[in-house]
Amino acid sequence: MSSMRVYFSSAVVAASLIFGAGAAFAASAEKGKAAFVSNGCWQCHGFDGQGSAITSNGKVLAPDPMPYETFEAFVRGTNRAMPPYREAILSKVDLEDIYAYLQSIPAGKSFKDIPMLSQHE
Repeated sequence: MSSMRVYFSSAVVAASLIFGAGAAFAASAEKGKAAFVSNGCWQCHGFDGQGSAITSNGKVLAPDPMPYETFEAFVRGTNRAMPPYREAILSKVDLEDIYAYLQSIPAGKSFKDIPMLSQHE
């Protein structure tokens, strides 16, 4: 009986690592970019999730977005300046795609990697 518990526990841990982490879903960054634009996310968060100095509500989303579970909970239930996007408005698939898009955005270059900015006179 104890070996059955160990096997079951291992399966639960493996499933939670694969599915619970939010990183293993089959989402499309390309479709996510389209959903990001069509749902107006860019208006406050910029086209690359960089946030906005104009709309102080538009927080930075990329690179390195928050964990998917936190992202989903905020998008679905926010009571702040951003309206909540319930599943009837933004499907789970679209939200996963948007997250994949945010994950795909690379970090900007360091000023040290930009010749004009790294020159010393």
